[in-house]
Amino acid sequence: MNKRRQLEERFFRLCMVLSLILVLSVLVAILLTVFVKGAPALNLAMITQTPKGGYYLGKEGGIANAIVGSLCLAGGATLLSLLAGLPLAFALQREYSKRRTAGVTRLVLDVLWGVPSIVYGAFGFVIMQYLGVRASMLGGILTLTLVILPFMVRAMDEVIRMVPLELKEISYAAGATVWETSLAVVLRQALPGIVTAVILSFGRGIGDAAAILFTAGYTDYLPRSVMDPVASLPLAIFFQIATPIPEVQQRAYAAALLLLIIVLVVSLGSRVLGQRLARNILH
Repeated sequence: MNKRRQLEERFFRLCMVLSLILVLSVLVAILLTVFVKGAPALNLAMITQTPKGGYYLGKEGGIANAIVGSLCLAGGATLLSLLAGLPLAFALQREYSKRRTAGVTRLVLDVLWGVPSIVYGAFGFVIMQYLGVRASMLGGILTLTLVILPFMVRAMDEVIRMVPLELKEISYAAGATVWETSLAVVLRQALPGIVTAVILSFGRGIGDAAAILFTAGYTDYLPRSVMDPVASLPLAIFFQIATPIPEVQQRAYAAALLLLIIVLVVSLGSRVLGQRLARNILH
């Protein structure tokens, strides 16, 4: 019997090691492919300049419009999601909602989380057509907010639920109200996880293309207002890689490399910031 258990343990350990190797191999393969194909075309002009005449035919210019557009879209959507999501995450806690109500809400959020982003894009496009609004930065931000809001709320909800009940009871015993406890105790304890959820949501939003394909539009110019069309890195990659010109395709890989760098920096930044904030909380 003991021998059988040892064999089972070795088998599952082997499976875990193989899974880890597979995941790391895929990540390294993606990074190497994008780096090898994109690094030669990556230069300062590509980052600081907007597309000029004939850029998509291999002439001069850059993708500064797409970089700025992606940051605006993801930043705006993340901010709106935080403003709407943080109160909702607190409202799901047992101090404010009944267990059945909170359970149904979490189920709805899980379903919305699983909806493909292209569906949100089509929904946003239909609403914009009904209202007579053209593709714009505002339309892209609102649609992208719908994409990342369920993820952010569920992430913050799980973090808030992990706050020890004893800390709340001590606060109540000291005479604090439920609202005061939520702000002074729960929010402070959950802050590292909340910050991580926000930063990861930003990373999720900046890499999405389907949701903004119909709602944000595309332009070679920097946006001057929220009602102007706006470019994005995912769509810049799509448009460039679809051309038959090798030089433009190489620029697409360079844009993909930039996007990967941004996502990696955001992911690493969330871990570092979360660890620093965790030093100031009680365990």
